[in-house]
Amino acid sequence: HALRPIRAQMQMIFQDSQSALNPRLRVGAAIAEPMRAFGRHGSHAQRLARAQALLAQVGLPAEFAGRYPHQLSGGQRQRIGIARALALEPRLVVADEIVSGLDVSVQAQILALLASLRQAMQMALVFISHDLSVVRAICDRIAVMQEGRIVETGPTSQVFEDPQHPYTKRLLQAIPLPVVDDSWIGDDTAR
Repeated sequence: HALRPIRAQMQMIFQDSQSALNPRLRVGAAIAEPMRAFGRHGSHAQRLARAQALLAQVGLPAEFAGRYPHQLSGGQRQRIGIARALALEPRLVVADEIVSGLDVSVQAQILALLASLRQAMQMALVFISHDLSVVRAICDRIAVMQEGRIVETGPTSQVFEDPQHPYTKRLLQAIPLPVVDDSWIGDDTAR
């Protein structure tokens, strides 16, 4: 009971957007559920209006409030998860591998959305990912974990440019870089 007020300030966006949403609830009801649970935004109609405003905030049309999760794409469901996490206007959002199963272009859209929301709402974001290129793009600070323990922390640029821990060094060395083969492009002199 003592943690209840704190829980409202910390929200989670889950990796698997399909199983994170109740398949029997329409999207509007799913977004409004935290508001109802914490007694926010008055009546059912007011909560639904707030849910529609949150849909717009994450780049989805208000009509999506009447749809079910299975009627949406993975990227759209992940946006619903973001809207639901923002419903209580938390101070901290934990995003657990939220772009790992998405198409690269959808990943970029979700990351840009998160960055703009983080700035606009002045909230802290804990972004959990194994994809170091994504981490580098969105994070100000990094904590590297090995077997559940933090082995290195620091500003993103510092950790990428001068890793201190052997595990961090191995992680960075394992980032796949494209090997450019001149024959892929073709020989312009042959034309």
